[in-house]
Amino acid sequence: MKINLKSLNRQPASASRRIAMNTGILYAKTGITMFVSLYATRLILKSLGASDFGVFATVGAAIATLGFFGTVLASATQRFMSYAEGQGDREAQKGIFNVSVILHFIIALMVGVALLIFGQFIFDGRLNIDPERISAAKAVYHFTIASTLLTIMTVPYEAVLNAHENMLYYAIVGIFEALLKLVAAIIVVYTLADKLIVYGAFMAGISFSVMCIMRIYCHRNYDECVFKPRIYFNKKIMKQMTSFAGWNFLGNISQMILNIGQVYVINIFFGTVINAAQGVAGQINGYLSVFSGSMMKALSPVIAKSEGAGNRNLMIQATMMGCKISFLLFSFFAIPALLEMPYILNIWLGVENVPVYAVIFCQFALLRTLLEQLYGAVNTSIAAHGNIKKYEIVSSIFCYFPLIASILLFRSGYPPHFLYLTYIGYTVIAAGITFFFAWYNYGFPALTFLKNTVLRCLCTFIITFLTTTVLIVSFDSSIYRLLMVFATGMVTFALTSWFIGLDKDEKKLTIQFLTPVFSKVFQKKNKTCFR
Repeated sequence: MKINLKSLNRQPASASRRIAMNTGILYAKTGITMFVSLYATRLILKSLGASDFGVFATVGAAIATLGFFGTVLASATQRFMSYAEGQGDREAQKGIFNVSVILHFIIALMVGVALLIFGQFIFDGRLNIDPERISAAKAVYHFTIASTLLTIMTVPYEAVLNAHENMLYYAIVGIFEALLKLVAAIIVVYTLADKLIVYGAFMAGISFSVMCIMRIYCHRNYDECVFKPRIYFNKKIMKQMTSFAGWNFLGNISQMILNIGQVYVINIFFGTVINAAQGVAGQINGYLSVFSGSMMKALSPVIAKSEGAGNRNLMIQATMMGCKISFLLFSFFAIPALLEMPYILNIWLGVENVPVYAVIFCQFALLRTLLEQLYGAVNTSIAAHGNIKKYEIVSSIFCYFPLIASILLFRSGYPPHFLYLTYIGYTVIAAGITFFFAWYNYGFPALTFLKNTVLRCLCTFIITFLTTTVLIVSFDSSIYRLLMVFATGMVTFALTSWFIGLDKDEKKLTIQFLTPVFSKVFQKKNKTCFR
Protein backbone atom coordinates (compact mmCIF):
# COMPACT_ATOMS: atom_id res chain seq x y z
CA MET A 1 0.00 0.00 0.00
CA LYS A 2 1.33 3.43 -0.94
CA ILE A 3 1.21 6.42 1.36
CA ASN A 4 -1.31 8.76 -0.19
CA LEU A 5 -0.04 12.26 0.53
CA LYS A 6 -3.20 13.87 -0.85
CA SER A 7 -5.36 12.08 1.69
CA LEU A 8 -3.07 13.34 4.45
CA ASN A 9 -3.23 16.90 3.18
CA ARG A 10 -7.03 16.85 3.01
CA GLN A 11 -7.27 16.52 6.80
CA PRO A 12 -8.74 19.63 8.45
CA ALA A 13 -5.70 20.56 10.55
CA SER A 14 -3.04 18.78 8.53
CA ALA A 15 -2.48 15.48 10.36
CA SER A 16 1.16 15.33 9.36
CA ARG A 17 2.00 18.76 10.82
CA ARG A 18 0.12 18.04 14.06
CA ILE A 19 1.98 14.77 14.52
CA ALA A 20 5.34 16.44 13.84
CA MET A 21 4.65 19.36 16.18
CA ASN A 22 3.31 17.19 19.02
CA THR A 23 6.18 14.74 18.63
CA GLY A 24 8.66 17.61 18.86
CA ILE A 25 7.03 18.87 22.06
CA LEU A 26 7.10 15.41 23.59
CA TYR A 27 10.75 14.95 22.58
CA ALA A 28 11.69 18.16 24.39
CA LYS A 29 9.84 16.90 27.44
CA THR A 30 11.56 13.53 27.11
CA GLY A 31 15.03 15.03 26.95
CA ILE A 32 14.49 17.09 30.10
CA THR A 33 12.73 14.40 32.12
CA MET A 34 15.23 11.71 31.10
CA PHE A 35 18.19 13.78 32.26
CA VAL A 36 16.49 14.60 35.56
CA SER A 37 15.29 11.01 36.11
CA LEU A 38 18.68 9.46 35.37
CA TYR A 39 20.35 11.66 37.95
CA ALA A 40 17.54 11.06 40.48
CA THR A 41 17.88 7.28 40.04
CA ARG A 42 21.63 7.48 40.60
CA LEU A 43 21.01 9.35 43.87
CA ILE A 44 18.33 6.92 45.01
CA LEU A 45 20.33 3.76 44.22
CA LYS A 46 23.41 5.13 45.96
CA SER A 47 21.38 6.27 48.96
CA LEU A 48 19.23 3.14 49.39
CA GLY A 49 21.84 0.58 48.36
CA ALA A 50 21.26 -2.42 46.08
CA SER A 51 19.28 -4.41 48.66
CA ASP A 52 16.78 -1.67 49.61
CA PHE A 53 16.52 -0.62 45.96
CA GLY A 54 15.68 -4.26 45.22
CA VAL A 55 13.06 -4.20 47.99
CA PHE A 56 11.47 -1.14 46.40
CA ALA A 57 11.53 -2.82 42.95
CA THR A 58 10.00 -6.01 44.42
CA VAL A 59 7.29 -4.47 46.60
CA GLY A 60 6.83 -1.73 44.00
CA ALA A 61 5.86 -4.39 41.48
CA ALA A 62 2.38 -3.27 42.50
CA ILE A 63 3.29 -0.10 40.60
CA ALA A 64 3.00 -2.30 37.51
CA THR A 65 -0.59 -2.82 38.66
CA LEU A 66 -0.94 0.95 38.41
CA GLY A 67 0.00 0.82 34.75
CA PHE A 68 -2.22 -2.06 33.80
CA PHE A 69 -5.29 -1.44 35.92
CA GLY A 70 -5.10 2.22 34.95
CA THR A 71 -4.92 1.41 31.25
CA VAL A 72 -7.93 -0.90 31.47
CA LEU A 73 -10.18 2.13 31.18
CA ALA A 74 -7.53 4.57 29.94
CA SER A 75 -7.43 2.97 26.50
CA ALA A 76 -11.23 2.80 26.43
CA THR A 77 -11.59 6.45 27.46
CA GLN A 78 -8.97 7.66 25.00
CA ARG A 79 -10.39 5.58 22.18
CA PHE A 80 -13.99 6.77 22.70
CA MET A 81 -12.99 10.38 23.38
CA SER A 82 -10.80 10.60 20.24
CA TYR A 83 -13.43 8.74 18.19
CA ALA A 84 -16.10 11.27 19.27
CA GLU A 85 -13.67 14.13 18.55
CA GLY A 86 -13.28 12.77 15.00
CA GLN A 87 -17.07 12.73 14.65
CA GLY A 88 -17.32 16.27 16.07
CA ASP A 89 -19.89 15.17 18.67
CA ARG A 90 -19.41 17.40 21.77
CA GLU A 91 -22.42 16.00 23.67
CA ALA A 92 -21.08 12.47 23.23
CA GLN A 93 -17.74 13.63 24.65
CA LYS A 94 -19.48 14.98 27.76
CA GLY A 95 -21.23 11.65 28.21
CA ILE A 96 -17.95 9.77 27.74
CA PHE A 97 -16.19 11.99 30.28
CA ASN A 98 -18.88 11.52 32.94
CA VAL A 99 -19.03 7.77 32.43
CA SER A 100 -15.23 7.62 32.51
CA VAL A 101 -14.94 9.47 35.83
CA ILE A 102 -17.51 7.17 37.44
CA LEU A 103 -15.89 4.00 36.07
CA HIS A 104 -12.42 5.08 37.17
CA PHE A 105 -13.67 5.81 40.67
CA ILE A 106 -15.20 2.32 40.87
CA ILE A 107 -12.01 0.74 39.48
CA ALA A 108 -9.90 2.69 42.00
CA LEU A 109 -11.96 1.31 44.89
CA MET A 110 -11.77 -2.25 43.55
CA VAL A 111 -8.02 -2.01 42.98
CA GLY A 112 -7.45 -0.57 46.46
CA VAL A 113 -9.32 -3.43 48.15
CA ALA A 114 -7.64 -6.04 45.95
CA LEU A 115 -4.15 -4.70 46.66
CA LEU A 116 -4.77 -4.58 50.40
CA ILE A 117 -5.86 -8.23 50.34
CA PHE A 118 -2.94 -9.13 48.09
CA GLY A 119 -0.56 -7.41 50.54
CA GLN A 120 -1.68 -9.71 53.35
CA PHE A 121 -0.80 -12.66 51.15
CA ILE A 122 2.65 -11.65 49.82
CA PHE A 123 4.05 -10.47 53.16
CA ASP A 124 3.17 -13.76 54.87
CA GLY A 125 6.66 -15.19 54.38
CA ARG A 126 6.37 -15.53 50.62
CA LEU A 127 8.81 -12.79 49.61
CA ASN A 128 12.57 -13.14 49.94
CA ILE A 129 13.12 -9.96 51.99
CA ASP A 130 15.33 -9.38 55.02
CA PRO A 131 13.01 -9.72 58.08
CA GLU A 132 14.39 -6.45 59.46
CA ARG A 133 13.10 -4.62 56.36
CA ILE A 134 9.60 -6.13 56.29
CA SER A 135 8.00 -3.19 58.11
CA ALA A 136 9.59 -0.71 55.71
CA ALA A 137 8.51 -2.86 52.76
CA LYS A 138 4.92 -2.84 54.04
CA ALA A 139 4.97 0.95 54.38
CA VAL A 140 6.25 1.32 50.82
CA TYR A 141 3.55 -1.06 49.62
CA HIS A 142 0.79 1.06 51.19
CA PHE A 143 2.22 4.25 49.73
CA THR A 144 2.26 2.48 46.37
CA ILE A 145 -1.43 1.64 46.74
CA ALA A 146 -2.20 5.32 47.37
CA SER A 147 -0.16 6.29 44.29
CA THR A 148 -2.01 3.67 42.26
CA LEU A 149 -5.47 4.96 43.18
CA LEU A 150 -4.53 8.59 42.51
CA THR A 151 -3.07 7.75 39.12
CA ILE A 152 -6.17 5.79 38.10
CA MET A 153 -8.34 8.80 38.97
CA THR A 154 -6.13 10.99 36.73
CA VAL A 155 -6.74 8.88 33.61
CA PRO A 156 -9.94 10.63 32.34
CA TYR A 157 -8.12 13.97 32.28
CA GLU A 158 -5.14 12.53 30.42
CA ALA A 159 -7.61 11.12 27.89
CA VAL A 160 -9.11 14.58 27.35
CA LEU A 161 -5.67 16.10 26.76
CA ASN A 162 -4.85 13.25 24.38
CA ALA A 163 -8.09 13.66 22.41
CA HIS A 164 -7.40 17.39 22.00
CA GLU A 165 -3.75 16.61 21.15
CA ASN A 166 -2.66 19.10 23.81
CA MET A 167 0.82 17.66 24.21
CA LEU A 168 2.27 20.99 25.40
CA TYR A 169 0.46 20.94 28.74
CA TYR A 170 1.06 17.19 29.05
CA ALA A 171 4.80 17.87 28.57
CA ILE A 172 4.80 20.67 31.16
CA VAL A 173 3.17 18.39 33.74
CA GLY A 174 5.67 15.62 32.94
CA ILE A 175 8.63 17.96 33.49
CA PHE A 176 7.11 19.21 36.74
CA GLU A 177 6.66 15.61 37.91
CA ALA A 178 10.29 14.75 37.08
CA LEU A 179 11.55 17.78 39.00
CA LEU A 180 9.49 16.75 42.03
CA LYS A 181 11.08 13.29 41.87
CA LEU A 182 14.54 14.87 41.78
CA VAL A 183 13.70 16.95 44.85
CA ALA A 184 12.47 13.76 46.54
CA ALA A 185 15.73 11.96 45.69
CA ILE A 186 17.83 14.81 47.13
CA ILE A 187 15.78 14.83 50.35
CA VAL A 188 16.13 11.05 50.67
CA VAL A 189 19.93 11.37 50.46
CA TYR A 190 20.06 13.73 53.46
CA THR A 191 17.15 12.51 55.58
CA LEU A 192 17.86 10.84 58.92
CA ALA A 193 14.60 8.88 58.82
CA ASP A 194 14.15 5.53 57.08
CA LYS A 195 15.10 6.41 53.50
CA LEU A 196 12.94 3.70 51.89
CA ILE A 197 9.79 4.85 53.70
CA VAL A 198 10.48 8.53 52.97
CA TYR A 199 10.96 7.76 49.26
CA GLY A 200 7.68 5.82 49.11
CA ALA A 201 5.82 8.69 50.80
CA PHE A 202 7.17 11.21 48.29
CA MET A 203 6.09 9.03 45.35
CA ALA A 204 2.51 9.02 46.66
CA GLY A 205 2.61 12.77 47.23
CA ILE A 206 3.82 13.39 43.69
CA SER A 207 0.93 11.33 42.27
CA PHE A 208 -1.51 13.47 44.28
CA SER A 209 0.04 16.70 42.96
CA VAL A 210 -0.16 15.53 39.33
CA MET A 211 -3.81 14.53 39.72
CA CYS A 212 -4.73 17.95 41.13
CA ILE A 213 -3.09 20.04 38.41
CA MET A 214 -4.55 17.82 35.68
CA ARG A 215 -8.09 18.15 37.06
CA ILE A 216 -7.91 21.92 37.54
CA TYR A 217 -6.57 22.58 34.04
CA CYS A 218 -9.05 20.33 32.19
CA HIS A 219 -12.11 21.65 34.04
CA ARG A 220 -11.09 25.22 33.24
CA ASN A 221 -10.22 24.72 29.56
CA TYR A 222 -12.46 22.00 28.05
CA ASP A 223 -16.24 22.15 27.76
CA GLU A 224 -16.68 18.38 27.98
CA CYS A 225 -15.01 18.29 31.42
CA VAL A 226 -18.26 18.89 33.28
CA PHE A 227 -19.06 16.30 35.91
CA LYS A 228 -22.86 16.29 36.03
CA PRO A 229 -23.87 12.62 35.87
CA ARG A 230 -27.59 13.40 36.31
CA ILE A 231 -27.51 15.33 33.03
CA TYR A 232 -24.81 13.68 30.95
CA PHE A 233 -24.75 10.08 32.15
CA ASN A 234 -25.52 7.89 29.11
CA LYS A 235 -26.42 4.21 29.57
CA LYS A 236 -25.56 3.37 25.96
CA ILE A 237 -22.09 4.90 26.28
CA MET A 238 -21.70 3.14 29.63
CA LYS A 239 -22.49 -0.19 28.01
CA GLN A 240 -20.15 0.39 25.08
CA MET A 241 -17.25 1.54 27.25
CA THR A 242 -17.64 -1.23 29.81
CA SER A 243 -17.83 -3.83 27.05
CA PHE A 244 -14.68 -2.46 25.41
CA ALA A 245 -12.95 -2.05 28.78
CA GLY A 246 -14.05 -5.53 29.86
CA TRP A 247 -12.31 -7.26 26.98
CA ASN A 248 -9.37 -4.88 27.30
CA PHE A 249 -9.28 -5.79 30.99
CA LEU A 250 -8.75 -9.43 30.06
CA GLY A 251 -5.61 -8.53 28.13
CA ASN A 252 -4.40 -6.08 30.76
CA ILE A 253 -4.89 -8.43 33.70
CA SER A 254 -2.84 -11.03 31.83
CA GLN A 255 -0.09 -8.48 31.22
CA MET A 256 -0.24 -7.40 34.86
CA ILE A 257 0.17 -10.96 36.09
CA LEU A 258 3.01 -11.45 33.63
CA ASN A 259 4.90 -8.31 34.72
CA ILE A 260 4.37 -8.75 38.45
CA GLY A 261 5.02 -12.47 38.11
CA GLN A 262 8.46 -12.00 36.57
CA VAL A 263 9.53 -9.82 39.51
CA TYR A 264 8.38 -12.36 42.09
CA VAL A 265 9.78 -15.32 40.16
CA ILE A 266 13.20 -13.65 40.09
CA ASN A 267 12.85 -12.78 43.78
CA ILE A 268 11.92 -16.32 44.83
CA PHE A 269 14.70 -17.99 42.83
CA PHE A 270 17.50 -15.39 43.10
CA GLY A 271 16.69 -12.70 45.74
CA THR A 272 16.43 -8.91 45.90
CA VAL A 273 19.89 -8.16 44.49
CA ILE A 274 18.82 -9.60 41.12
CA ASN A 275 15.56 -7.66 41.49
CA ALA A 276 17.73 -4.53 41.62
CA ALA A 277 19.17 -5.50 38.22
CA GLN A 278 15.58 -5.85 36.97
CA GLY A 279 14.78 -2.39 38.27
CA VAL A 280 17.76 -0.85 36.46
CA ALA A 281 16.87 -2.68 33.22
CA GLY A 282 13.30 -1.45 33.47
CA GLN A 283 14.40 2.15 33.88
CA ILE A 284 16.93 2.10 31.02
CA ASN A 285 14.35 0.45 28.76
CA GLY A 286 11.70 2.92 29.84
CA TYR A 287 13.89 5.96 29.22
CA LEU A 288 14.75 4.89 25.66
CA SER A 289 11.18 3.75 24.92
CA VAL A 290 9.92 7.25 25.60
CA PHE A 291 11.38 8.49 22.30
CA SER A 292 9.30 6.12 20.18
CA GLY A 293 6.44 6.29 22.68
CA SER A 294 6.27 10.06 22.28
CA MET A 295 5.62 9.70 18.59
CA MET A 296 2.96 7.03 19.23
CA LYS A 297 1.26 9.23 21.82
CA ALA A 298 1.03 11.96 19.18
CA LEU A 299 -0.14 9.47 16.53
CA SER A 300 -2.75 7.50 18.53
CA PRO A 301 -5.46 10.20 18.52
CA VAL A 302 -4.96 10.61 14.76
CA ILE A 303 -5.59 6.87 14.25
CA ALA A 304 -8.75 6.94 16.41
CA LYS A 305 -10.03 10.20 14.91
CA SER A 306 -9.52 8.87 11.38
CA GLU A 307 -11.58 5.79 12.17
CA GLY A 308 -14.23 7.96 13.86
CA ALA A 309 -14.41 10.19 10.76
CA GLY A 310 -14.81 7.11 8.52
CA ASN A 311 -11.40 7.53 6.85
CA ARG A 312 -10.16 3.92 7.02
CA ASN A 313 -7.48 4.58 4.40
CA LEU A 314 -5.78 7.26 6.50
CA MET A 315 -6.07 5.09 9.61
CA ILE A 316 -4.19 2.24 7.91
CA GLN A 317 -1.59 4.60 6.46
CA ALA A 318 -0.98 6.22 9.85
CA THR A 319 -0.71 2.76 11.46
CA MET A 320 1.87 1.46 8.99
CA MET A 321 3.98 4.58 9.15
CA GLY A 322 3.69 4.65 12.94
CA CYS A 323 5.19 1.17 13.25
CA LYS A 324 8.12 2.04 11.02
CA ILE A 325 8.91 5.38 12.64
CA SER A 326 8.56 3.88 16.15
CA PHE A 327 11.09 1.18 15.30
CA LEU A 328 13.50 3.61 13.66
CA LEU A 329 13.32 6.14 16.48
CA PHE A 330 13.90 3.49 19.13
CA SER A 331 16.76 1.92 17.11
CA PHE A 332 18.44 5.30 16.73
CA PHE A 333 19.17 5.35 20.47
CA ALA A 334 19.03 1.63 21.25
CA ILE A 335 21.85 0.45 18.95
CA PRO A 336 24.64 2.49 20.60
CA ALA A 337 23.15 1.72 24.03
CA LEU A 338 23.15 -2.04 23.34
CA LEU A 339 26.83 -2.03 22.42
CA GLU A 340 28.04 0.31 25.15
CA MET A 341 25.73 -0.83 27.96
CA PRO A 342 28.53 -1.85 30.40
CA TYR A 343 30.25 1.53 30.12
CA ILE A 344 26.92 3.45 30.24
CA LEU A 345 25.89 1.74 33.49
CA ASN A 346 29.33 2.35 35.01
CA ILE A 347 29.05 6.08 34.25
CA TRP A 348 25.43 6.32 35.33
CA LEU A 349 25.46 4.29 38.55
CA GLY A 350 29.16 4.12 39.38
CA VAL A 351 31.24 0.96 38.94
CA GLU A 352 30.64 -0.19 42.52
CA ASN A 353 26.84 0.26 42.28
CA VAL A 354 26.03 -1.70 39.10
CA PRO A 355 23.95 -4.74 40.18
CA VAL A 356 25.01 -8.16 38.91
CA TYR A 357 23.19 -9.18 35.67
CA ALA A 358 22.13 -5.55 35.11
CA VAL A 359 24.02 -5.29 31.79
CA ILE A 360 22.57 -8.39 30.15
CA PHE A 361 19.10 -7.63 31.54
CA CYS A 362 19.23 -4.17 29.96
CA GLN A 363 20.41 -5.53 26.60
CA PHE A 364 17.71 -8.20 26.38
CA ALA A 365 15.01 -5.77 27.53
CA LEU A 366 15.99 -3.34 24.76
CA LEU A 367 15.87 -6.10 22.14
CA ARG A 368 12.39 -7.12 23.25
CA THR A 369 11.12 -3.55 23.17
CA LEU A 370 12.70 -3.08 19.74
CA LEU A 371 10.60 -5.96 18.39
CA GLU A 372 7.48 -4.55 20.06
CA GLN A 373 7.83 -1.32 18.08
CA LEU A 374 7.07 -3.24 14.87
CA TYR A 375 3.45 -3.88 15.87
CA GLY A 376 2.59 -1.34 18.58
CA ALA A 377 0.67 0.96 16.23
CA VAL A 378 -1.20 -2.06 14.80
CA ASN A 379 -2.45 -2.81 18.30
CA THR A 380 -3.66 0.80 18.53
CA SER A 381 -5.52 0.48 15.22
CA ILE A 382 -7.33 -2.67 16.41
CA ALA A 383 -8.52 -0.73 19.46
CA ALA A 384 -9.58 2.19 17.24
CA HIS A 385 -11.66 -0.20 15.13
CA GLY A 386 -13.33 -1.39 18.33
CA ASN A 387 -13.73 -5.13 17.71
CA ILE A 388 -11.26 -6.46 20.28
CA LYS A 389 -13.03 -9.47 21.85
CA LYS A 390 -11.35 -12.34 19.96
CA TYR A 391 -8.03 -10.53 19.83
CA GLU A 392 -7.91 -10.08 23.62
CA ILE A 393 -8.93 -13.69 24.29
CA VAL A 394 -6.22 -15.19 22.07
CA SER A 395 -3.56 -12.71 23.26
CA SER A 396 -4.37 -13.45 26.90
CA ILE A 397 -3.97 -17.20 26.41
CA PHE A 398 -0.46 -16.83 24.97
CA CYS A 399 0.49 -14.12 27.49
CA TYR A 400 1.42 -16.63 30.21
CA PHE A 401 3.96 -18.47 28.06
CA PRO A 402 7.12 -16.61 29.23
CA LEU A 403 6.18 -16.85 32.92
CA ILE A 404 5.55 -20.60 32.81
CA ALA A 405 8.63 -21.21 30.66
CA SER A 406 10.92 -19.19 32.95
CA ILE A 407 9.74 -21.07 36.07
CA LEU A 408 10.51 -24.38 34.38
CA LEU A 409 13.92 -23.12 33.25
CA PHE A 410 14.86 -21.79 36.69
CA ARG A 411 13.86 -25.05 38.34
CA SER A 412 16.21 -26.77 35.91
CA GLY A 413 19.09 -24.53 37.00
CA TYR A 414 19.21 -21.95 34.20
CA PRO A 415 20.57 -18.44 35.00
CA PRO A 416 18.31 -15.36 35.51
CA HIS A 417 18.73 -13.83 32.03
CA PHE A 418 16.77 -16.73 30.48
CA LEU A 419 13.66 -14.92 31.70
CA TYR A 420 14.25 -12.26 29.04
CA LEU A 421 14.88 -14.86 26.33
CA THR A 422 11.42 -16.32 26.96
CA TYR A 423 9.98 -12.81 26.72
CA ILE A 424 11.62 -12.24 23.35
CA GLY A 425 10.08 -15.48 22.08
CA TYR A 426 6.67 -14.40 23.36
CA THR A 427 7.02 -11.02 21.61
CA VAL A 428 7.43 -12.73 18.24
CA ILE A 429 4.26 -14.80 18.91
CA ALA A 430 2.35 -11.67 20.02
CA ALA A 431 3.35 -9.87 16.82
CA GLY A 432 1.92 -12.69 14.68
CA ILE A 433 -1.36 -12.63 16.64
CA THR A 434 -1.66 -8.85 16.27
CA PHE A 435 -1.05 -8.87 12.50
CA PHE A 436 -3.59 -11.66 12.00
CA PHE A 437 -6.40 -9.89 13.86
CA ALA A 438 -5.68 -6.56 12.19
CA TRP A 439 -6.12 -8.33 8.84
CA TYR A 440 -9.17 -10.25 10.11
CA ASN A 441 -10.94 -7.20 11.61
CA TYR A 442 -10.44 -4.49 8.99
CA GLY A 443 -8.31 -5.85 6.16
CA PHE A 444 -4.87 -4.67 7.27
CA PRO A 445 -2.43 -5.38 4.39
CA ALA A 446 -0.08 -7.68 6.33
CA LEU A 447 2.07 -8.84 3.40
CA THR A 448 2.63 -5.28 2.18
CA PHE A 449 3.48 -4.31 5.74
CA LEU A 450 6.05 -7.11 6.10
CA LYS A 451 7.72 -6.10 2.85
CA ASN A 452 7.63 -2.31 3.20
CA THR A 453 8.06 -1.98 6.95
CA VAL A 454 9.51 -5.06 8.66
CA LEU A 455 12.18 -5.94 6.08
CA ARG A 456 13.27 -2.32 5.60
CA CYS A 457 13.51 -1.80 9.38
CA LEU A 458 15.49 -4.99 10.00
CA CYS A 459 17.95 -4.19 7.18
CA THR A 460 18.49 -0.71 8.61
CA PHE A 461 19.09 -2.13 12.08
CA ILE A 462 21.50 -4.88 10.98
CA ILE A 463 23.67 -2.59 8.82
CA THR A 464 23.97 0.02 11.59
CA PHE A 465 24.62 -2.59 14.28
CA LEU A 466 27.42 -4.27 12.31
CA THR A 467 29.02 -0.93 11.45
CA THR A 468 29.19 0.23 15.06
CA THR A 469 30.33 -3.20 16.28
CA VAL A 470 33.59 -2.66 14.36
CA LEU A 471 34.42 0.22 16.73
CA ILE A 472 33.64 -1.91 19.79
CA VAL A 473 36.10 -4.57 18.60
CA SER A 474 38.77 -2.08 17.49
CA PHE A 475 39.01 0.20 20.55
CA ASP A 476 39.18 -0.23 24.32
CA SER A 477 36.28 0.93 26.47
CA SER A 478 36.49 4.66 27.16
CA ILE A 479 34.55 7.89 26.90
CA TYR A 480 36.12 8.47 23.47
CA ARG A 481 34.90 5.11 22.17
CA LEU A 482 31.45 5.84 23.60
CA LEU A 483 31.30 9.13 21.71
CA MET A 484 32.59 7.49 18.50
CA VAL A 485 29.99 4.69 18.76
CA PHE A 486 27.13 7.14 19.25
CA ALA A 487 28.32 9.47 16.48
CA THR A 488 29.05 6.69 13.97
CA GLY A 489 25.89 4.81 14.83
CA MET A 490 23.67 7.85 14.44
CA VAL A 491 25.22 8.93 11.12
CA THR A 492 25.09 5.38 9.71
CA PHE A 493 21.56 4.96 10.94
CA ALA A 494 20.40 8.24 9.41
CA LEU A 495 21.86 7.30 6.02
CA THR A 496 20.52 3.72 6.01
CA SER A 497 17.11 4.92 7.20
CA TRP A 498 16.91 7.40 4.32
CA PHE A 499 18.16 5.09 1.56
CA ILE A 500 16.74 1.76 2.82
CA GLY A 501 14.24 2.33 5.64
CA LEU A 502 11.96 4.90 3.98
CA ASP A 503 10.19 4.45 0.65
CA LYS A 504 9.68 7.27 -1.88
CA ASP A 505 6.39 8.52 -0.47
CA GLU A 506 7.68 8.47 3.10
CA LYS A 507 10.70 10.53 2.02
CA LYS A 508 8.32 13.10 0.55
CA LEU A 509 6.34 13.14 3.78
CA THR A 510 9.55 13.55 5.82
CA ILE A 511 10.50 16.53 3.66
CA GLN A 512 7.02 17.95 4.34
CA PHE A 513 7.71 17.65 8.06
CA LEU A 514 11.14 19.25 7.94
CA THR A 515 10.62 22.02 5.37
CA PRO A 516 8.60 24.35 7.67
CA VAL A 517 11.16 23.87 10.46
CA PHE A 518 14.19 24.71 8.30
CA SER A 519 12.32 27.60 6.66
CA LYS A 520 11.72 29.23 10.04
CA VAL A 521 15.34 28.67 11.10
CA PHE A 522 16.78 30.24 7.93
CA GLN A 523 14.29 33.12 8.06
CA LYS A 524 15.46 33.97 11.56
CA LYS A 525 19.09 33.81 10.49
CA ASN A 526 18.47 36.10 7.52
CA LYS A 527 16.64 38.64 9.66
CA THR A 528 19.54 38.63 12.11
CA CYS A 529 22.11 39.13 9.31
CA PHE A 530 20.33 42.18 7.87
CA ARG A 531 19.94 43.98 11.18
